[in-house]
Amino acid sequence: MDSLESFLGTAFFGVTVQQLLFAAVALIVGFVAGRFVERIVEGVTKRTPEGTVARAVVSAFVRPSGWTVRVAGIWVALKGMPLETVAATDLDTLVDHLAQGATVALATWLGVRVVNGVSDVLSERAEQTEGTFDDQLVPIFRKAAIAFLVITGVVMIVQNLGYSVASLLAGFGLGGAALAFASKDTVANFFGSIVIFVDRPFQIGDWIEVGDVEGTVETVGIRVTRIRTFSNAQLTIPNASFTTNAINNWSRMKKRRIKMTVGLTYDTTPDKMRQAVGAIRKIIKNDDRLHQDFYLVNFFDFGPSSLDIFCYFFTRTTNWAEHMQVRQEFMLQVMEAMQGLKLDFAFPTTTVHLADGGVPAQRPSALPKLPAGMPKSMDRDTPL
Repeated sequence: MDSLESFLGTAFFGVTVQQLLFAAVALIVGFVAGRFVERIVEGVTKRTPEGTVARAVVSAFVRPSGWTVRVAGIWVALKGMPLETVAATDLDTLVDHLAQGATVALATWLGVRVVNGVSDVLSERAEQTEGTFDDQLVPIFRKAAIAFLVITGVVMIVQNLGYSVASLLAGFGLGGAALAFASKDTVANFFGSIVIFVDRPFQIGDWIEVGDVEGTVETVGIRVTRIRTFSNAQLTIPNASFTTNAINNWSRMKKRRIKMTVGLTYDTTPDKMRQAVGAIRKIIKNDDRLHQDFYLVNFFDFGPSSLDIFCYFFTRTTNWAEHMQVRQEFMLQVMEAMQGLKLDFAFPTTTVHLADGGVPAQRPSALPKLPAGMPKSMDRDTPL
């Protein structure tokens, strides 16, 4: 017994064998217990219904919980060692500060995992809804929450290490002013994203036009919005642009306009013109794909080379391809109607009226002689 106590009391560099064994046992127990805790949490996760927020939260605890136990084992092992003041540094206090910082880091890691898990569940649910507002809200929630957790965690770790955060911020006063000036565009873009989510001028999937940019909204972030143009290029637009430019949201149209002019030749009689106007109105009235609440078909102008019929109406569909198909079929029916009325469409022409009543001025009787070798069959009235 005395020999065992003597062996345990043997010191190496100021550390006894008993203290080393205690530290080793603490480390082994900590790591084994950490793995055991992870297995328990994994079992709870499997018993939780899939696709639920509860499962996302429980699964987020798997690795952080295990590492919390391991860090506790490391802390117990270090506290069992004879930590002495070395080079004016209190190692015992330093270990406590490091343990507190590690705890904050683990809590931040857990928070980030919870946010990611919950965001994944919310994204799946958002895809099943008809609206797209929640589709663009979930990524913003994810990024903002993670940024808040990370910044808060870093500040708390610095504070637990014994540094005064307030003093550090005061020391960086000049640098902070320069940073604020340099980041003014970032701040403007952040407030631009707030405007997008509050006013909701567009949603993901909408066809919008902002300045010279036109395309479909793919993602809306805290700083930028990505738009897929019709040439399949992806444009990244700062959110601040949406607070200073007009936004034309073509997807919000309830109906789509058709506006055109049908030009008939000037030999069209008034009676034929009335029939033409009536035929076009009948085409619109008999087409269920066109809005019947308001439309205009009128003979409205004597054009430079045509008698113009103004047509103004709307299609029920706002889809561009369907709209173009309806427009095409309408124009074909107009062509058939005008053909049935034996009316011709006008095209730019010029009529010259001579001042002497239509008799061309006589050319000089003395015509120039033909050059030698010119065929005799050539018309002498042909200008040379």
